[in-house]
Amino acid sequence: IKGIILIIILLVVYIYVVSIQAIPDNIVIFEGENIGLRTIFGLKADLVDNKKVIETLSNSQSKVINDTGKKNVKLSLFENIFVKDVTVDVLPKTTVIPVGSVAGIKLYTSGVLVVGMSEIEGIDNKKYKPYENTGIEEGDTIISINNENIATTEDLVNNVNLSEGKSIKVGYKHNEKAQECSITPIQTSNNEYKLGLWVRDSEAGVGTVSFYEPSTQSFGALGHGITDIDTEQLIDISSGEFVTTKILNIVKGESGNPGRIQGTIDNQKNIGTIYKNTKFGVYGKVDNISSLTLSSANEMEVALRDEIKVGKAKIMCSTENGKIEEYEIEIEKIYKENNYNNKSMLIKITDERLLEKTGGIIQGMSGSPIIQNGKFIGAVTHVLVNNPTEGYGVFGDIMIKEMKSVN
Repeated sequence: IKGIILIIILLVVYIYVVSIQAIPDNIVIFEGENIGLRTIFGLKADLVDNKKVIETLSNSQSKVINDTGKKNVKLSLFENIFVKDVTVDVLPKTTVIPVGSVAGIKLYTSGVLVVGMSEIEGIDNKKYKPYENTGIEEGDTIISINNENIATTEDLVNNVNLSEGKSIKVGYKHNEKAQECSITPIQTSNNEYKLGLWVRDSEAGVGTVSFYEPSTQSFGALGHGITDIDTEQLIDISSGEFVTTKILNIVKGESGNPGRIQGTIDNQKNIGTIYKNTKFGVYGKVDNISSLTLSSANEMEVALRDEIKVGKAKIMCSTENGKIEEYEIEIEKIYKENNYNNKSMLIKITDERLLEKTGGIIQGMSGSPIIQNGKFIGAVTHVLVNNPTEGYGVFGDIMIKEMKSVN
């Protein structure tokens, strides 16, 4: 019996520890939005100003905030045991101009990304794996050699060759944590020195611009992050460019085979600079506003998720050069509590014109703005592979919060 009681006590403690750790240290909301802290029995939440309790939140820990600025919520267990402080950033309601134009993306990694490994044949015709037992894995980023910063593949090659076969100190990031190891490069028959690592320092692709935010001249696009094609991990970028693209072809989607927009980014105009690649989209500053088809008459408010309803809506996207059109969709499900990934809404393409052109949602349409009742509610993010007429969209408020947090 004592053993069972001990196990129950430990289980309860574990549940409380996990629940408390799951509460973020910082929450970003819009004015008029509910804080909506998810807590458990016995955890008290007090809205505090200058260490003075203004209000104790309800049992559901919900509170609508109508004034902007930073707020502080103090969490305590059974009123006496202090647990943690939560900072709440209350943003003013935002207006944006939905865009919907297809654009080219160029990303440059922060350091060089390891995308593969292979044996090296040395000058003695023996096989070597210099990377073995160093801790470096696919998806890691090499950031320095002997304390010299590495920005490009060329930097890496030059620094490795300078070693002349002597052990070098390699700085790299693994799961966003800085690490260091030593590697001895292998001399090849071409009198070059190699580590046996395949690396990449840039990526390019095509996507859709979701919105332009006039007050900061910022843009959001894609609604999801850009991952490396080999490692499938989010690319840690140092910089990036958004450029116009020329649509060359539309490949229609069909069950089991998503379609795509094929375009070229060669010899195109600059749109702006990308400063962040996140799981909720790509964000940057517009440098050449004339490269986007914008009308201030289309400026609209970003909807709070409580305003989004199941039913009819529309998306804006481009399937022809220089032409952006609106198409009807149906919002089938809304996942209001989802703040963790970009699958906020289940949507279905219902417009026969778009179905005729694309078969549904296709690659390159990610980022297409979703409009309902005159408000920007989100952007297209994914297609259901087995049914390309359906897919997901991310909430607009998440994209704006992500953009504001990186500004």
